[in-house]
Amino acid sequence: MYSMLYPRLTRLANANPHFLFNGRLLGLEREALRVAPDGYISQIPHPAALGSALTHPYITTDYSEALLEFITPPLPTPDATLQFLDEIHRAAYRQIGDELLWSASMPCILAGESSIPIAQYGRSNLGLMKHIYRRGLAWRYGRIMQVIAGIHFNFSLPDPFWALFQEQEGDRRSLQDFRSEAYFGLIRNLQRFGWLILYLFGASPAVCKSFLDGKSTTLPEFDDHTCYGPYATSLRMSNVGYTNRTEKESGVNVCYNSLSEYIASLTQATLTPWPPYEKIGVKVNGEYRQLNANILQIGNEYYASMRPKQPPIGNEKPTLALKRRGVQYVELRSVDINPLEPLGVNAPQLRFLEIFLLFCLLNESPPLDAEERRLIDDNQMAVALNGRDPALILQHRRDPPLRLRVWAEKILDQLAPISELLDSGETEPVYAAALAEQVAALADPDRTPSARMLAEMRTSGENFFRCTQRLSEQHRHYFKAQPLVEDRALFFTEAAQRSLREQQAIEAADVISFDEFLRQYFAQA
Repeated sequence: MYSMLYPRLTRLANANPHFLFNGRLLGLEREALRVAPDGYISQIPHPAALGSALTHPYITTDYSEALLEFITPPLPTPDATLQFLDEIHRAAYRQIGDELLWSASMPCILAGESSIPIAQYGRSNLGLMKHIYRRGLAWRYGRIMQVIAGIHFNFSLPDPFWALFQEQEGDRRSLQDFRSEAYFGLIRNLQRFGWLILYLFGASPAVCKSFLDGKSTTLPEFDDHTCYGPYATSLRMSNVGYTNRTEKESGVNVCYNSLSEYIASLTQATLTPWPPYEKIGVKVNGEYRQLNANILQIGNEYYASMRPKQPPIGNEKPTLALKRRGVQYVELRSVDINPLEPLGVNAPQLRFLEIFLLFCLLNESPPLDAEERRLIDDNQMAVALNGRDPALILQHRRDPPLRLRVWAEKILDQLAPISELLDSGETEPVYAAALAEQVAALADPDRTPSARMLAEMRTSGENFFRCTQRLSEQHRHYFKAQPLVEDRALFFTEAAQRSLREQQAIEAADVISFDEFLRQYFAQA
């Protein structure tokens, strides 16, 4: 299964790995609901003191006015990335009054669909498009599903690595094409082995009943207000959470076997009408309900555990950015927020993710067929719902079924030389320590975040809501107790003010109608 890993690692280890990996970049995007003191989702609009959600580089909103998204720039180390994320939290807490930042992926108390305010981005055509896209999500899937929060981990390797890796592979394509296809190999392996991330870092084994909104569930009750999975790791990534049900029902499958196939299949889904969405209507009585009636309004509607990314220029379609300039980095989207951590994530976890993504990159990664895609989906669902069950069996395309623990041990054994490679640039063996921490979590499932969260609830005698509210208050105190130093506070204040000016400039520059703006956007080819 891993025949190409060791030869590639050996060649890289003999070629100054510190130089090759030293320019890698990491980034984090952390979503966090603003929650009122009574525990319900905030009804207060996005605070103006936080800046413009349309243009602020570090603080924006996701689906809802109440769902903040904190974005770090690409940085060279886990410590630097977490330090920046910490500063964003402290900057936000300066401006949100007595509200809490919810410390879990699954949401706080919800009073039905109407209690969730859709994010607003001003009166520009661009801002209106972002709002209407979210309005379309409400019509298609409901608002409640959209306020699940997560952590996205962005990862890229530097040009010197890619140049040498291409030379060692004897590949004669352009560097851009080689890099893009190698990243797609990483993505396919992430899909194959990504169930391990759910086991190790899943942190959503329970959910407030208000999230279910009266819908039936097979989950047992923890108490009158909470449902949970006794062995669950990530209800967020299960059928309880957000999935592309329509994409599967329609028969359109986004293909990850190459960049060109990915772009073609994703584009096709954005161009294919879907009868249930046609019934909703696009523009009804002069008001847009959705951007279009196709299977996907835009490519970002497709939920995936990992996305290939290339920053668009201006209002460029993301698929065109990929087509023109290739893959610049990958975005891992399957990481739950850990309620026990103030930032929702910690440095050993980020180091393990670096090791794991390099494992996915350097291994052989054959194309995915329909049967393997089905097994991948089944494995992810099984681990999300029952990952800590010691008897859980996972399916493999080319080998007999394996117990999760056996397969995970095989994978973790392969990660040791990668951790050594990354530790060659460190003063301490921090990557080996990060790997050892996850080896211990595999040996003892009680060490996993999902098990620790349930243990916290049982020990405290609190349901999911009460326990998460208490942890959120503890984290609030942690951030408020040590405010930003003056120059960093000024940095975020100026960023907020600048973003408001940028939004005003975008609004003033509009010279065409929204209908024409939308026509031109979708006409890009």
